[in-house]
Amino acid sequence: MSDQEIRTHWISTSGCEGGDGDKGARFPYWSFSKTAIAICALKLVEAQVLTLDALLEDQPFTLRQLLGHTSGLPDYGSLREYHAAVARADEPWSHEQLLDATLAQGMLFAPGDGWSYSNIGYLLTRGLIEQKTGKPLGDAISDMICKPLGLESVTFWDSLEQSAALHWDAATGYDPGWVYHGCLIGSASDASRLLHVLFSDDLLRSDTLAEMLHRRSLGGAIPGRPWAECGYALGLMSGEISGAGRAVGHSGGGPFSVNAVYHYPDLADPMTIACFTGGTDEGVAEFAAAELANRQ
Repeated sequence: MSDQEIRTHWISTSGCEGGDGDKGARFPYWSFSKTAIAICALKLVEAQVLTLDALLEDQPFTLRQLLGHTSGLPDYGSLREYHAAVARADEPWSHEQLLDATLAQGMLFAPGDGWSYSNIGYLLTRGLIEQKTGKPLGDAISDMICKPLGLESVTFWDSLEQSAALHWDAATGYDPGWVYHGCLIGSASDASRLLHVLFSDDLLRSDTLAEMLHRRSLGGAIPGRPWAECGYALGLMSGEISGAGRAVGHSGGGPFSVNAVYHYPDLADPMTIACFTGGTDEGVAEFAAAELANRQ
């Protein structure tokens, strides 16, 4: 499969479903994994194991601020040495080494006083989930999301053997340890189902879902991407797509592939679309999803 080919799956509220490509193909979910991490954290809030708005122990920020990227934490994506090490196929740094290198940049703003995308925030959230459940993140996601929903293809990516089995030849040799908050892999159909159930079932209580969907507006159009207006909620990108109305979900990307998984609630028959393609331009997958939504 070339980088230009796009694999999609969609499911509508009326129960219609469709897609293309090999149903057995497995793709990295990249930052769409943040949506699953946020769901797990919020389920622990429902269980009164975590709280959204209390300061975390020995930290100046809250869980809500971690999930919404308003904590002020910097990101390791700005570290040249990180990208160089990934390109050399080095062994992943320890979490301590990564945190030391990233936090040396200093806080970007006081918690709650701004917005800046930070994978570090989700690494810390991963730690909270693992601490409170006593399980590795992959097991927690499996128990709280995948098993109840029957998402049989979705697994936690933690080995080079899994990398070699992914749909993209370029995945061979990529160590998923470089994705510090953790990354899921699975089919396009299970990606769309995971997000669709968030809006159509009782995965979260209605009050908890309302908290998850509460968004911060981040501005208007983004060059090279289909957004007319964009924002971020808790583990969810949330904005407006020209012609399709609201889009809520997450894009993701890594060194060799990108994806866009979005729910479009304003369509006559609301639908969820997952698109996967090669390359590094998330806009390609986002435009493909938007085009499909605009056909409805």
